Amino acid sequence: MSTAERTDWLPVRQINEFAYCPRLFHLMHVEGLWADNAFTEEGRFVHRRVDRAIDGVLDRGDGAREPGEPDAATGDEAPKVARSVSLASERLGLSGKLDLVATDGDEAVPVETKRGRVPNNEQRSWEPERVQLMAQALLLREHGYRVTRGVLYYAGSRTRVEVPLTRDLEQRTLGLIAAAHQAARSRELPPPLVDSPKCVGCSLAGICLPDETNALAYSAASPDAHVVRRLYPARDDAQPLYVQEQGAQVGRRGDALVVRKERRELAKVPLKDVSELVLLGRVSVTPSAIQLLCGAGVPISHFSGGHWFYGITLGITLRNAYDRAAQFAAAADPERRVALARQIVAAKGANQRTLLRRNGTGVPRRVLDQMKFFVQRAGAAGAIDELLGIEGNIARLYFGHFEAMLSPRSGRITFEFTARNRRPPRDPVNALLSFGYAILAKDCTTALLAAGLDPYWGLFHEPRHGRPALALDLMEEFRPLVVDSAVLTAINTGVLDARHFVIGENACSLTPAGRKKFLQTYAARLDQLVTHPLFDYRCSWRQAIRVQARLLARHFRGELDEYRGMTTR
Repeated sequence: MSTAERTDWLPVRQINEFAYCPRLFHLMHVEGLWADNAFTEEGRFVHRRVDRAIDGVLDRGDGAREPGEPDAATGDEAPKVARSVSLASERLGLSGKLDLVATDGDEAVPVETKRGRVPNNEQRSWEPERVQLMAQALLLREHGYRVTRGVLYYAGSRTRVEVPLTRDLEQRTLGLIAAAHQAARSRELPPPLVDSPKCVGCSLAGICLPDETNALAYSAASPDAHVVRRLYPARDDAQPLYVQEQGAQVGRRGDALVVRKERRELAKVPLKDVSELVLLGRVSVTPSAIQLLCGAGVPISHFSGGHWFYGITLGITLRNAYDRAAQFAAAADPERRVALARQIVAAKGANQRTLLRRNGTGVPRRVLDQMKFFVQRAGAAGAIDELLGIEGNIARLYFGHFEAMLSPRSGRITFEFTARNRRPPRDPVNALLSFGYAILAKDCTTALLAAGLDPYWGLFHEPRHGRPALALDLMEEFRPLVVDSAVLTAINTGVLDARHFVIGENACSLTPAGRKKFLQTYAARLDQLVTHPLFDYRCSWRQAIRVQARLLARHFRGELDEYRGMTTR
């Protein structure tokens, strides 16, 4: 079997990552999760420049020499240099591509490039970096070379640090290699680091949620023990690209998406700025664009012309089914289903009450008191059917007074709301709510997929063909916080008026211009910052949805005893 076919061998870089953080190693290499940030992108850029930046760092003196060029003082030739050297060891179960290796006879010196500056510690290097060099040395020794030292080249300070490859470092590295092999076969997610500086700047912080997990797992026993640092999302600058021009086609030009219609270019957007592609109605996408998006892990969401969300195209971004297996086990447990449903209904009802209390004019106090009563009952309900009844009672009170929150500035249309109706919606307010809920279901679906869960297998909502039941579970707490709030903003600020609706005898729908304006309002709401009630840091509503999806996955895996819905005061 060739080296490329051996899937049980570990790349040397993974030993570095295991030494740095076993949880990081598990998320990346067992569960196949990854996210970029500025540091990882800088690291790739530094390695692309390695051929230029590292020339001369192996010179025995202070001056740089080309390989083979004699030293002016001694006449000795400089070591021969090989770049991107691929090696493997069946005994160690290890493979790797070494940045640079200098050889002088039977002696070899591995050189590893790092993007940062020289650490201010006694060794002038970090242990994971020294372990990585030692693992490279072990590979070189397997191929007959004598290796006693290695070099770390820090691009940030343009400095080389010589690392002696001692017996103690060798034993430490061999122990980590054995432990990493065992961890690669384990389904158990290692616990997060506690208040570690390693988490600051880690690109997987938004996936790992170390502070959040520790805070929720231990808050009951020691509520002041875990300070939750602000979560900085890896790619929050990327935004969804909505295409609703009927007959348009989304193609590819290099690393950018190009929207055309009848040979006319409508837009060109770099891939790095796109978090997802959303196609509304009769819009096509070319195979090359699909390949680009799937390779980058960017989902393509498909909507009908009537705003029905009916599917997602997504590349193979996950390599395990552990989260889904835990999800299915939870869905098969009646007690866990009811416990999660209690949180969902209570959080949704509390948020509906808060929105009505804040924005409603003349809402009777008894209505708010009744809603509070039902929210409290939801927290003690013992069956799904009981929770469905409680949810219906809260919705009846909420939508029965929804019109009290409407105060449109535009006099061109009267936004009346008497009851919630759909399929099809029969008035402008219901048309906006239905469209907004469809978009929110799509956002929750993509968040769940990114978290490794099956959006179609719910716990509160029964699985049904074609219905993303778990996405509906997750979106309940966000309906009033995101969609209803965006609808109120679009109406009350005069963003939408009569020109933006087509009203028939039994149905109402948005015009293309109306859809565009509402999508802008919806996106602005998702980008709005809010103080997270559980962790007390500021984040966008978009990021809050992703955090809740990750916490749901942690709950299914047993890392968190309960899932706690997000509510606002």
